Amino acid sequence: MIFNKNLKNILLVIFTTLILSACSTAKKSGSVDGDVYTGKETVEYLAAGVPDRVFFATNKSSLTTASRATLRKQATFLRKNKNLNVTIEGHADERGTREYNLALGERRANAAKDYLMTYGISGKRISTISYGKEKPVNPASTSLAWSQNRRSVTVKVN
Repeated sequence: MIFNKNLKNILLVIFTTLILSACSTAKKSGSVDGDVYTGKETVEYLAAGVPDRVFFATNKSSLTTASRATLRKQATFLRKNKNLNVTIEGHADERGTREYNLALGERRANAAKDYLMTYGISGKRISTISYGKEKPVNPASTSLAWSQNRRSVTVKVN
């Protein structure tokens, strides 16, 4: 009798623990690290293996490790294609005023440009423009959409 009561208590504790741990497990989409988008769904390519965009954290224009790796690939591509000029577009998510997001997009585009220049790409070959929140790649109002919209995009000009 005591054995059955102890067994019931042990099973109850195990069951409760399993239920609580299942409730506390956060689902991870695999495409966001912190609040920086890391997926590939919206990415296009300048050339094979050379992504055209880098992503930023909320209200930030500092480059992440992944962004710097992408920009190094872009720099290698641009060094091999010396006649190619590019425009770097800066974008923001929908939150914030139009003016704030235009300035943030400009800082993001310039951060990408400055990084490319440190790898030997002439600033004369790179122009920048900010679209702020005017050209979202994902128009939804979700954290995933916002992370996809916080970006700079390198576009071939010629």
